Amino acid sequence: MKEQLQALEQEALSKVEEASTIKELQVVRVAYLGKKGPITEVLRGMGKLSPEERPIIGELANTVRANIANAMEEKKDAMERAELEKQLAEEQIDVTLPGRPVAVGGPHLLTSIVEEIEDLFIGLGFEVREGPEVETDYYNFEALNLPKGHPARDMQDSFYITEDLLMRTHTSPVQARTMNAIQGARPVKMICPGKVYRRDTDDATHSHQFTQIEGLYVDKNVRMSDLKGVLDRFAKHMFGEDREIRLRPSFFPFTEPSVEMDISCKVCNGEGCSVCKKTGWIEILGAGMVHPRVLEMAGYDPNEYSGFAFGMGPERIAMLKYGVDDIRHFYTNDVRFLKQYHQA
Repeated sequence: MKEQLQALEQEALSKVEEASTIKELQVVRVAYLGKKGPITEVLRGMGKLSPEERPIIGELANTVRANIANAMEEKKDAMERAELEKQLAEEQIDVTLPGRPVAVGGPHLLTSIVEEIEDLFIGLGFEVREGPEVETDYYNFEALNLPKGHPARDMQDSFYITEDLLMRTHTSPVQARTMNAIQGARPVKMICPGKVYRRDTDDATHSHQFTQIEGLYVDKNVRMSDLKGVLDRFAKHMFGEDREIRLRPSFFPFTEPSVEMDISCKVCNGEGCSVCKKTGWIEILGAGMVHPRVLEMAGYDPNEYSGFAFGMGPERIAMLKYGVDDIRHFYTNDVRFLKQYHQA
């Protein structure tokens, strides 16, 4: 039995040496060290040995098992090292190569337009104010000379939450809140950007939610010529120094007199084309002198103070400035569209 165990050891070590893969090595392990292997079979015959021989053969069997198992582990470690070295050689990294560029995003086109307009008016001495998007009927309408039942309310189909609360239809309530808080104690020179909401059918030029920027300047001796000068500076800054403006009479309940401002068409330079509908002019915003009633409700003496207000839509500004043909592009989050204006 001793000779048999020694022969099995030499045979197993020879098979381990011949194995070329870990899978083949596993086959050798099962064949010689498994429950049905020859070493186990030899040990089953130990019952025939004398009591003196059993411990000698048992010790030898354990030594044979350990020698085979150790040889297998060493061969397995050698195979794994060789495989790793081969992989490292095949997958070498040239650390001197330039790295992959990181994709950098940019501001949304509307954000860029709003910030550009803010920078312009801050430079003209205006401050930026914000207010709630869920507004009271009083500040959204009544404080702006639009009492309940006034037909001009129909111009702004509204999202009402309760009889007294609604999603604001313009940012003018921020102007009313600001003047009401000051109560005529000092002049006001502000712009108020933000989202507004109207019950409208979405199409290429309309949206139920859009952005608005309104401006207000109230002080002593504020005149229509001051309004025209500010709007002319705005138009030239946003659309080029060669732009001309014109003011047409209009109607807004919170301004008197009221005007619509047009700019000369940039495409045809005022000659007339499909963009300006052959007129040479494109409507850009509404404005006017603050209505005396609005000043009075806000605590200003209309005999001493006067002011002007204007309102514009950044979406319309962006569409005209960059040739965007559908307002819905701003809100559908199509990265292909947004990427075009990262450097705008």
